Amino acid sequence: MKQLGNLAVVCARRPDVLLQILGGVVCLHVGIGPQRESITLDWVDDEKITSLVRELNFGCYQIKEEKNDD
Repeated sequence: MKQLGNLAVVCARRPDVLLQILGGVVCLHVGIGPQRESITLDWVDDEKITSLVRELNFGCYQIKEEKNDD
């Protein structure tokens, strides 16, 4: 459960992420509109939460920066 706080901090900084904790289950919704992806996992599973934090920061769920053609 130690990593749950790290996940909350990462999610709080992202406008495209919704974090819900319901009955011991973490529900994470990533993205906007029809492309939104939902992920559920147990709130005490530090290994999966750590992996999810890594994906949000550096992996497939990281914020894609738009290229500015000046």
